[in-house]
Amino acid sequence: MPKGIKSEVRTYQMYIDGKWVDSASNQTSAIIEPATEEVMAQVQAGSAEDVSRAVAAAKAAFETGPWASTTPQERGRVLFRLSEKIRQNASKLAELEARNCGKPIVEAEFDINDVATCFEYYGGMATKILGTVNPVPDNAVSLTLKEPVGVVGMITPWNYPLLMATWKMAPALAAGCTCILKPPGVTPLTALEMAKWLPEVGVPPGVLNIVTGSGSICGTALVQHPDVNKIAFTGSNAVGKVIVKQAADTVKRVTMELGGKSPNIFFADADFEAAIDGALFGVFINQGEVCSAGSRILVQRSIYKKFVEAMTEKAKRIKLGSPLERDTKMGPVVSKDQYDTVRSYQEIGKKEAKMSIGGGRAKKFAKGYFIEPTIFYDVDNRARIAQEEIFGPVAAVIPFEDEKDAVKIANDTPYGLAGAVWTRDLFKAFRTIKAMRAGIIWVNHMQLTYVEAPWGGYKQSGFGRELGPWGIDEYLENKQVHINLNEQPIGWY
Repeated sequence: MPKGIKSEVRTYQMYIDGKWVDSASNQTSAIIEPATEEVMAQVQAGSAEDVSRAVAAAKAAFETGPWASTTPQERGRVLFRLSEKIRQNASKLAELEARNCGKPIVEAEFDINDVATCFEYYGGMATKILGTVNPVPDNAVSLTLKEPVGVVGMITPWNYPLLMATWKMAPALAAGCTCILKPPGVTPLTALEMAKWLPEVGVPPGVLNIVTGSGSICGTALVQHPDVNKIAFTGSNAVGKVIVKQAADTVKRVTMELGGKSPNIFFADADFEAAIDGALFGVFINQGEVCSAGSRILVQRSIYKKFVEAMTEKAKRIKLGSPLERDTKMGPVVSKDQYDTVRSYQEIGKKEAKMSIGGGRAKKFAKGYFIEPTIFYDVDNRARIAQEEIFGPVAAVIPFEDEKDAVKIANDTPYGLAGAVWTRDLFKAFRTIKAMRAGIIWVNHMQLTYVEAPWGGYKQSGFGRELGPWGIDEYLENKQVHINLNEQPIGWY
């Protein structure tokens, strides 16, 4: 049995208005460790009443609290101090994240380092929010001011819990907004741990609130609340559509980072060994629970058979194991629900295509939500396993004839989050990049992410961008100011 860390099951409270509080219902939910199927924590089962308390606190902090008069310089220093606190506690956070999510500890360590880096980046960005002077044909000064959008509701996914929350919290706080974070129901623990340090680093009460609970209750209440000015959401396409409809009633600003079915394109002239590694890494990192996973592997016909064979042989060496063992490459998927979903797609795939490896539960584990890395080949791009986001370690390998055929298949999806191109031909790479309808394209790599560069998708993969200066713009309003310099009357009558 994979080992977790045996410890007392701890009950976490919610963080509202600078205080640790129980839910109004006095109910809790169990957090299950996916590698052992044992309870590792209890968290509050929040209600609409708890959301209302958090929104009231955030609104007061934004309008009349100390955050309203905090300078950009001080906001930046707060984020720098929080970044430093995260670095000081990185090992603890990474271990907790690995246990809570099932992801390998080495990947969790990278994630927590990226959390600290993101807070640092936006700590610096807080003093770089610049307005403009507009050239107008009048004796006047026309200004555009950048101001915080207000109270922000944040609904985050379970696959990168603290990192995805930070992609929203850091720019929002740098912009001067106040926040209510609704972390994922199954992986909320690192966000709650981080909240312990908020008073110490100088975050005033009400500025950042954390309400745990289900999306159907707490998420809905947050989206529908009239005092929430913006919703930032990362999650499934289906839930995103519901949120957009609900947010329309109060005309909220919304940013959506939704699903993907990203094409990973391999031309015959690519470095073959690097390409095999890139194909496996692109789809099996984090157990395939990645919105940008290269789950559609498009391979040129002339190398197709050799490519599938090499992928299959190398996939046999992927080590499944405890998230806390440093040589583990794949841990369990996050929950029983996700396990059942991925297993159902494995069965669907067996009816739609040929299978070279995997196709079931990892049998050497008596407990835990472990799934074999699975490769289907000779997949028709119209098949369900090629069109629907599985969010698990399941690859669909699709042959193509030439550049035109590759682009056609790549774009034949409702999604447009990411994609990758593998070739030594720079001209071919750029032609393919320009033709692909996706927000993120890698060349001879996949999944690399920088806080300095924009993240977001086309089509049904959402709208708006996170990270970089684009990320902070999503939390700012533009205010036009006209200053008349003409001392004469307007002369209207």
